[in-house]
Amino acid sequence: MRIEELDYDLPPELIAQRPLERRDASRILLLDRTRGQLEDRGFADLPDLLCGDELLVYNNARVIPARLFGKRGGLHAQKPSKSTQKEHLQGRIEVFLTRRLSSDTWDALVRPGRKLPVGEKVVFGKEELEGEIVGRGELGLRTIRFHAVANRNVDELLESLGHMPLPPYINREDEITDRTRYQTIFAKQPGAVAAPTAGLHFTPEILEKIRSKGAETCEITLDVGLGTFQPIHVVDLKDHAMHAERYEIRAEVAEKISQARKRGRKILAVGTTVVRTLEDAAMCAAQSSSPNLLLAGSAEASLFIAPGFSFRVVDALLTNFHLPRSTLLALVCAFAGRERVLAAYRHAVEEKYRFYSYGDCMLIR
Repeated sequence: MRIEELDYDLPPELIAQRPLERRDASRILLLDRTRGQLEDRGFADLPDLLCGDELLVYNNARVIPARLFGKRGGLHAQKPSKSTQKEHLQGRIEVFLTRRLSSDTWDALVRPGRKLPVGEKVVFGKEELEGEIVGRGELGLRTIRFHAVANRNVDELLESLGHMPLPPYINREDEITDRTRYQTIFAKQPGAVAAPTAGLHFTPEILEKIRSKGAETCEITLDVGLGTFQPIHVVDLKDHAMHAERYEIRAEVAEKISQARKRGRKILAVGTTVVRTLEDAAMCAAQSSSPNLLLAGSAEASLFIAPGFSFRVVDALLTNFHLPRSTLLALVCAFAGRERVLAAYRHAVEEKYRFYSYGDCMLIR
């Protein structure tokens, strides 16, 4: 498939810049992937749209405040000379954490990167936290080791000094409300730098209604990385190199999903991150000749799901609307068919659905 086959027109005003006042006030577009039929509903109707025997799998990853702003110079650095003092006072350094390597060390994107060689130091807040550049990677990545002063905890300082990493299509600075609204109610395991957005619509009340109908839920963890926004730069999708994201499936969760599959119950993935996790674990199980449907434990998924992919686990998908020419749109097209998905997107544009992270969603089954 060529990249232009994943294109569609979207008026910029349909890109949601803020969440709705209520999580479950969003709309949901139903797509029958067998017949292509569409139906407009509200997300609050989701419990009534389920058969009652589904197993919903959601991502419990918690978004960290991954954007940090600091200035050059270590905590014990000498005072800059007059010739460099102006640069030190005015220059702001932005650090975007992308992947945790150890308790105090991260891979990060740094701007302006050209001014930060290995050995350079950056201080944050009121000189409460210091980061030292200890390595360089591909595509402008830097490895940063953090040090907190006065025996304070690095994670606590990152939490208090960091900003929520809103996607690039949200044209505003993060606000205090984003700390809760760009976070699902399932969020437990810190490490993601982007939200598993299909889960943003859920409320405790919706979950209770889903369970009271007979459906069950379980959770996996996939640390959504910055690569989720990475555009496809190749003409032919088969040439695209997918970014890797760490995930974990507990043994009891893998068993629950396997038993649901054996009993003919539908597996409903809440978001594309869940799809990638489950299908990667199923592929790993098959490749290792495991008798289990899924290989439990921790792993990294670099699986690129595009049209032609054979799904082993997922029967239904709840997902937000995705950017054109993106790996996420390729995944949705693989699940429901390119023509039907793009027809659904055209319908959503005509009906003025809200798009992307803070926007509305689709239920595909």
